[in-house]
Amino acid sequence: MGEITLVRHGQANSAATTEAEYDRLSELGHRQAQWLGEWMRAHDRAYDVVLSGTLRRQRETLTNLGYPDADRDARLNEIAYYDLSDEMTRVHGSGAHDPTDFVTHFPATLTAWRQGEIGGAESYAAFTDRVRDVMAMAAQPGKRVLCVSSGGIIAQAISDILGLDIPQMARVALPIFNTSVHRIHVTDHGPLLVSFNGTPHLDSADRADRKTFY
Repeated sequence: MGEITLVRHGQANSAATTEAEYDRLSELGHRQAQWLGEWMRAHDRAYDVVLSGTLRRQRETLTNLGYPDADRDARLNEIAYYDLSDEMTRVHGSGAHDPTDFVTHFPATLTAWRQGEIGGAESYAAFTDRVRDVMAMAAQPGKRVLCVSSGGIIAQAISDILGLDIPQMARVALPIFNTSVHRIHVTDHGPLLVSFNGTPHLDSADRADRKTFY
């Protein structure tokens, strides 16, 4: 049996208003990743394959985990959500969906994207296809594969396993912590989700306020 471990990047620049501004870890984000790396070295088993997306915040997280030279795979890159949000405003107007109300804005934006009402750097179908492709690549029998990615990719991968639609996928995405750990077993019967949103490196009382979503 193989295993895929998905890790979300550390806290990024949450004050950003564009994709470029967001794509770097905050000071806390670096520390979160360092703590997770320390926990992995003390408690986890070695990985056969380690990779991340090509985004800066993903690479910085991987370096802080202790894998600065790991491979890159752009299929693990996050949805360009700031761009999609701008498209929602352009198409539906600034009052149609409040970007600060992520609980309603996220599923509405993904639904509009899927239906072709808004565009972006890629189509919704291209996004879901690349997530399935990279997860199929990572599902290597007998091997442990670590993938550092982002919340939207992790939520989509889990939704594919559980057969969830967009509103349910949004509810998976919303609570995903920075540097959280998600494990999937690779079996003859397909992938099985065995743990979701673990933060063992942040579960002590002195780090309780170091858990972040964005």
